[in-house]
Amino acid sequence: MLLLNIADIHFQHPFCGNPDHDPDRPFRTALVSDVKRRVREIGNVDAIIVVGDIAFGARADEYEAANEFLELLSDAANCPLSRVFVVPGNHDVDRRISPNNPATKNAQDAIKLAPDNKREKVLATQFFNAETARSLLKPIEQYNQFAARFDCQVYGPDPERKGKPRLYWNQVLPINGEIKLRFFGLTSTLLSGMDNKSDVRQGLYLSPMQTVLEPLDGVVNAVICHHPPDWLLDIDDIEDSICGRASLHFFGHKHRQRVHCDLNYVRFSAGAVNPERTSGAWEPGYNLIKLSVASDGDRRFLDVEAQLLVWQTNPDMFRPKKVSQSSEVLKHRVEIRWTATAAPADSITSIVTIAPAIRTEEQAEVAVEVVMSTQDTRNLILRFWNLDQSDRRDVALALELISQEELVLPEHERYGRAIERAVQRGILEKLLVEIEKRERQ
Repeated sequence: MLLLNIADIHFQHPFCGNPDHDPDRPFRTALVSDVKRRVREIGNVDAIIVVGDIAFGARADEYEAANEFLELLSDAANCPLSRVFVVPGNHDVDRRISPNNPATKNAQDAIKLAPDNKREKVLATQFFNAETARSLLKPIEQYNQFAARFDCQVYGPDPERKGKPRLYWNQVLPINGEIKLRFFGLTSTLLSGMDNKSDVRQGLYLSPMQTVLEPLDGVVNAVICHHPPDWLLDIDDIEDSICGRASLHFFGHKHRQRVHCDLNYVRFSAGAVNPERTSGAWEPGYNLIKLSVASDGDRRFLDVEAQLLVWQTNPDMFRPKKVSQSSEVLKHRVEIRWTATAAPADSITSIVTIAPAIRTEEQAEVAVEVVMSTQDTRNLILRFWNLDQSDRRDVALALELISQEELVLPEHERYGRAIERAVQRGILEKLLVEIEKRERQ
């Protein structure tokens, strides 16, 4: 499996709408060309991981430019667009919202000002209420609309309690026939943009509610989060959870391209596609990461090989960054949780085969997650979002995937729930038929 890891693209108005005057465009063009060349040599990319700060000011036109770029990048990488995964960064927060929206500011203040030992409970109170959750997530509404086509949006509970909240997302990809890679896309921006002091080191909050990283046999957990732990109020708790439960870590924000290896994990800092050119640390870059599985009797290991590609001028090109004095390729091995005699229910794949009538509630949720992660489903999601707004509404209503009352919900939440219901009810084929009808019109 080959992963392409980027962060901090920073599409900025008005330049994103006027590419002939966009000073960052040449570096993105060079990156796409470099990816295309390397893919010819080492093979196709299986997933593209975008670690936040996709936009600069959380504007709709910035996300339109981001969509166009990701289409070019996925094409160059020979990676399906449906295998793009995104999380929000602080620049994906509309900073005009919190100072001018009392409901949003009150929700953020309640979390930020809570005592350390009560902050998690306060967040739960805010997020598990449909009204306050919507206020809390309003600053990333434009990001969520962009992320929905990749099924990476987040939302609170619906007013009628028919749908569960989604503070982070999961996706499952096969590494080989035995081992799965399970992405956890975390939301580190809940307190971002509330004032000039929240977007500083240890001014943001993640919470243990987002680090529910189940230690399943045959599953490699991978965490994707824009802000590194040292930017979070709950830094120690998050470090303990992530380092103990996830073998792969992907962070952004610092615009510093780094990799750190431990006995139990590998941590990547993606650098930035478009860092600030006036910064002394200006260094566009991206990561290519190859994952494979090795066996030793009843033990399984994750082998990680990575190149950190960094921009240089004169001649203009991306070149591998040295990861040691003697090598430009990182090589590291992490043991995978694996029990050859594990019961079938311990396998994330076998849960899908359990009859719906006898699944536990937790098994049913995992089954939906696995089906939502398949290539066919993610392609269907992309095609659904490519329909006109009126067609999306008509399809969802025709199949009774949403109610008339839910038409007031934001689109990313409304149709995210609709597609989940299609999976739960086993009617994805009917949904595909309805989509194809509209595509032919």
